[in-house]
Amino acid sequence: MEHLVERLAVGRDERLVHLEVLPARSARTRPWPDWVSPAVAGAWQRAGVGELWEHQATAADLAHGGTHLVLSTGTASGKSLAYLLPALTAITEKRGARGQRGSSTLYLAPTKALAQDQLSTLRGLGIEGLRVATHDGDSSPEEREWTRDHAEYVLTNPDMLHRSLLPGHERWSRFFAGLDYVVIDECHHYRGVFGAHVSQVIRRLRRVAALYGAEPTFVLASATVAEPDVAAGRLTGLPVRAISDDASPRGQVALALWEPPFVSHAGENGAPVRRSVTAELADLLTDLVVERVRTLAFVRSRHGAETVALTARRLLGEVDGTLVDQVAAYRGGYLPEERRALEQALRSGRLTGLAATNALELGIDISGLDAVLLGGFPGTRAALWQQVGRAGREGGDALGILVARDDPLDTYLVNHPEHLLGKPVEATVFDPDNPYVLGPHLCAAAAEAPLTEDGLAIFGEGAREAVEALTNAGLLRRRTHGWYWTARRRASDLADIRSSGGSPVRLVEAGTGRVLGTVDHGSSHGTAHAGAVYLHQGESYLVHDLDLAESVATVTAAEVDYSTSAREITDIAIVGEHRHETWGRVRLSFGAVRVTHQVVSYLRRRAITGEVIGETLLDLPERTLETAAVWWTVPDDVLVDAGIDPDDLPGAAHAAEHASIGLLPLFATCDRWDIGGVSTARHADTGMLTVFVYDGHPGGAGFAERGFGTAAEWLEATREAIASCACTEGCPSCVQSPKCGNQNNPLDKAGAVRLLDLVLAHAG
Repeated sequence: MEHLVERLAVGRDERLVHLEVLPARSARTRPWPDWVSPAVAGAWQRAGVGELWEHQATAADLAHGGTHLVLSTGTASGKSLAYLLPALTAITEKRGARGQRGSSTLYLAPTKALAQDQLSTLRGLGIEGLRVATHDGDSSPEEREWTRDHAEYVLTNPDMLHRSLLPGHERWSRFFAGLDYVVIDECHHYRGVFGAHVSQVIRRLRRVAALYGAEPTFVLASATVAEPDVAAGRLTGLPVRAISDDASPRGQVALALWEPPFVSHAGENGAPVRRSVTAELADLLTDLVVERVRTLAFVRSRHGAETVALTARRLLGEVDGTLVDQVAAYRGGYLPEERRALEQALRSGRLTGLAATNALELGIDISGLDAVLLGGFPGTRAALWQQVGRAGREGGDALGILVARDDPLDTYLVNHPEHLLGKPVEATVFDPDNPYVLGPHLCAAAAEAPLTEDGLAIFGEGAREAVEALTNAGLLRRRTHGWYWTARRRASDLADIRSSGGSPVRLVEAGTGRVLGTVDHGSSHGTAHAGAVYLHQGESYLVHDLDLAESVATVTAAEVDYSTSAREITDIAIVGEHRHETWGRVRLSFGAVRVTHQVVSYLRRRAITGEVIGETLLDLPERTLETAAVWWTVPDDVLVDAGIDPDDLPGAAHAAEHASIGLLPLFATCDRWDIGGVSTARHADTGMLTVFVYDGHPGGAGFAERGFGTAAEWLEATREAIASCACTEGCPSCVQSPKCGNQNNPLDKAGAVRLLDLVLAHAG
């Protein structure tokens, strides 16, 4: 793979900043456990599995014995075999046994695609009589009814568990009564507010299973989770044992850090800009397809995935027309049959290149991939290795190329590879006691079965206080035997576990009424407003209008040479300070805030260069967010004594805010789009210069709190990223932000360095 990197770098050596090569690893094996059902062992042996790797055998033995465990070994290390052996053995041996109830297993995946992949694996084993089915949003009513009445192994996701299985548990009584195993796959995905929601869904699952006399063994799996026993214990509320010694073979892995060059034209406010990551990915994907290297390109957005695939197809047409149809796009919002067809085409080799969003990150078994391109740092080291791990299946060598976006974190990491490589993945951050999460799930639990004093402990220390608040608000009613849900509406509707902000907005083609796809309600203000460009399978559409009440955006096909990006203004008020530290006269705080957002306009940018060619005003309603934030304040006299000109303060604080948002993902398992910020030379609540960074989810997601806990290291890295950037006045690589509501004005790069030096002078 090193030679392939050298060929890609010919004529563009300055782009290759660093190349890291991880050596190959040999396998360690163990014989089959004697408790495995002959039917199950035979099925796997026919599939080519001779002996087990050590971690598979250890994990399978523990799960068979009833130990809750998390298997945290590398991508393609056969984690599924470890939980399938005990689960399928229990199903085959208890089926029809006299005096025994049947056995069932519930498998939870964060995406429908992963569940479909597991379904293919199970059916491919050919175990006689195995009743396995998916239960998700793509299932027909007839399929759901059959699954409920007959399935032994049910593959679903937290959303369907929350909205379908648990509220309707009486109809699933046979399944829950036999529940021996619960598998939570790709458990690192459950972080932030989503992780908090899923942790409460799991507690409700444990409670419902107990109603039918079941105490299932939980088996969690992830290739990339730090402190796996701690994270899995927080997610399930149970003591969990970690298995992390990977005994599987691995080929050589080459990881290249790649930085696009500066382009000739200037960006906003005359700042230098680098070539867009989508253009760079399209070039690399084209070169690799020409070399017949099977490649998956991860792109951050749906729009970006479509753009990369479309550009690569155009470039391939200029080289060899027969290669054009070997590249496609894959993203959320496609119809189910479109997703299944693309997954099969990639598995079979009919596609050589695929530009995808992270919908294909999560463990889908696509054998034979050689290379993975990453369109920017995916937010965490865990996600980076998860995506790189898609290549090199079956012990083959693998190539990963991280193409840096023009933002502070990517620029910092490719030029400081020691902060990216050779370090453990980040701890999973989420708070199960978030009141915005806990309250709705207590209501849902009360609707499933009345809450009792003794039964509250499963939901955590804050459950008793939360139940009282819900009772006082009229959502629950106290009776002799506990708390009841008495409203006519579905209690499960109170909890929006994906924090989408409402029903997905459908993109409907004018004239035909055809539904092209969906976008989250919460992001529709910025992505489906009137005038927005929407890409679907290489075709561009213009949004005519957005009806928020009906959750519908009307679009028409249009050929345009630009993309659109929304601008919004943000205001923030302090609700209460929970903790603080003093660094000399600087005060660092963590607490609750109220944030008000309003999308006010959108920019049109040229597709290839990113150059801004126009701005259009919008009239959309305000949205209010109660969340958690970390902030720091500096008194006026301290700023004067440090020689910082008052006229420079707005630009200095604004630049420091942008850069700190960009660097926080290095210290917390978040993406810069999960967090936001506000800065002001004099805030109304503090009377001083104040810089806020807040969680973009109701009640907080743990990210700002993580920033408070590691503030000295975080702000030191922020200062270093600004000071070391090669630009003179500030650019997207250091202090400019792609989502700034003030068009990156004012920004003072030098002032930000002086301000951060002042803040850090007495940091603890």
